[in-house]
Amino acid sequence: MISTGDLKKGVTIEFEGNPCTILEWQHVKIGRGGAIVRLKLRNLRSGAIFDRTCDAGDKFKRLYLDRSTVTYQYNADDLYHFMDTSTYDDIALNEAQLGNAKDYLIDNLELDIIRYNEEPISVELPEKVVLKITYTEPGFKGDTATGGTKPATTETGLVVQVPLFVSSEDSIRVNTSTGQYVERV
Repeated sequence: MISTGDLKKGVTIEFEGNPCTILEWQHVKIGRGGAIVRLKLRNLRSGAIFDRTCDAGDKFKRLYLDRSTVTYQYNADDLYHFMDTSTYDDIALNEAQLGNAKDYLIDNLELDIIRYNEEPISVELPEKVVLKITYTEPGFKGDTATGGTKPATTETGLVVQVPLFVSSEDSIRVNTSTGQYVERV
């Protein structure tokens, strides 16, 4: 068990029967009353983010999650299939479990899958991935003087703002946490 005084960002706890990661927490002392703790949590099963308030001194069950390396294989219907690189097992996750991670999945991408009680609940992407641009407006001579950007659609359907010198069929590196262009590859 872990008390509210030991909570911090990134800790995984069981909250209302679900595994949740703490995104933010704040200890607040109220005038004459006792202290409270405000939590911003992400439900790892559904991906939902929500706020809760609890009393200082409340206790939670701390969870330790299992991680294993997988490679993305394919998607069929509403399921995305991964192969565990150590056991070669097929693991299927739905769109709700992936969240916006599906926008970065390319064939044979290595990533980590997170399990709770042997049940796969979410994935953790690498910090950056390389995606191929399928469509973007052409840049014209003189457009680079202002350092502007333009939208580009990648092979996964993700739309990224890129510099004007980037063209269709180029490969770019994208930050998976922000969805922003990093560099042309």
